[in-house]
Order: sequence, then structure tokens, then C-alpha cells
Amino acid sequence: MPGWCGDRAHRRPSGNPFRGASSLSNRYSDRVLALAGLAQALHQVRRIAETGQSESSAVQASLESVFRIEAATPLAVYGRLGDVTPGLRVLRSYLAKEAQDDGLPRLAMAVLQLERRFVREDDTVHAVTRGLADIAPRAEQHGSTHPDVLSALGGLYADTISHLRPRVMVQGNPHYLGQPGVVAEIRAILLAAVRSAVLWRQLGGSMWDFVFSRRQMLDAVDDWLS
Repeated sequence: MPGWCGDRAHRRPSGNPFRGASSLSNRYSDRVLALAGLAQALHQVRRIAETGQSESSAVQASLESVFRIEAATPLAVYGRLGDVTPGLRVLRSYLAKEAQDDGLPRLAMAVLQLERRFVREDDTVHAVTRGLADIAPRAEQHGSTHPDVLSALGGLYADTISHLRPRVMVQGNPHYLGQPGVVAEIRAILLAAVRSAVLWRQLGGSMWDFVFSRRQMLDAVDDWLS
């Protein structure tokens, strides 16, 4: 995977952001940023599914990450530290076993499992990469949270990743989950969640981290939040 840069000159996808070797550091401090990106995206998915509302700044940071193909550091994927701080706080709550939402870890595990299948499906990876290249100019012009961009990103997820197994099942209020706009936003943010899952793997993350390295990850999160 090439580096991911957040400046405007590199905003448009130019290459494959989902495959290949990473030159980024494999330190826990970097890995927890990717996990924070995942947690931030899925926290918003859960919030939208339950209430029909999202936190615009957190959603924007998540969606911006899918367009940042060239980057020098994992932090550059998400912009500034403040942009991913909500995700770091959600992740800290989980690692410290203080989380109240049992559905969020289950959703995260489903995305991490889906990521393993996704990166092995070359046709799907290429389709997502081409789709992001097509959508990037609209995101550049209107912003990543514009309804047209959300619809396009949601449609890209629906046409590609959503066909893979295991499917990510989002539970919530049927009133909101029956609204096309809500569904499109959820799918768009799920695309960002998969992007963070890919980054985490490329930084050396594995499921064993949650078994043997929980303390190290918690310390790394606290370092970012301090």
C-alpha cells in the first residue's frame, strides 16, 4: 500500500489503497490509530442506526480517510489528531472494559473478518479503487458528507463489499433503517470502517493483539490522549 497523505494534491486516488506492502511503522501507537478510525466509524454507524442522527465532524473525518491514498504516517490518513480523538476515546473505553455498548465490539469483529475476505478479492478491490477515483472529484468539490457523495459511497459499498461474506449486519431502529438516506450514510461509513481495518492489518495488527497486547494498546491510546 502506498502511503496515505491528507493534502489536497494527493486527495484523488492514484493506485491501489487496499493491497501491497506498507512502509508505515508497525508500532502499537500507529496500530491504535487505525483501530480508533475503525471504532469512530462504527460508533457513528451505531448512532445513526439507533437515532437517525450522526456527529458530522466524526463522520467527515471517517469519510475523508477513504480518499487519502498517499500518506507518510497513519495520522495523516485521518487528518489531525483531534479528528480521530473521538475514536481513540471509544477504543479506550473498550480496551479498559468500560464500554457500555456490547454491539460495537461485535460489529468491529465482523468488519475485521470481512476485511480478510475483501483484500483477497482482486476484482472487488479494483472496483472499489476505481469507484473512489470516480467519486473523489465530487467529494473535493462538495465535501465528503454531501448527500450526493454519501449516496455514491454508499452505492459503491452496496455494489462491491456488501456482496462478500460474512456480511456486516447493522441492527437498530427499523424506522431509520428503512430510510434510503440513512442506509446510504451507514454504508458509506462502513466503507470507511473497512478502510481502517485494512490499514490496521497493514500496520501488523492481528486478532492476537486483543488477547496478548491489550495493555500495550491501552497504553498507546493513553499516550495519544495525554
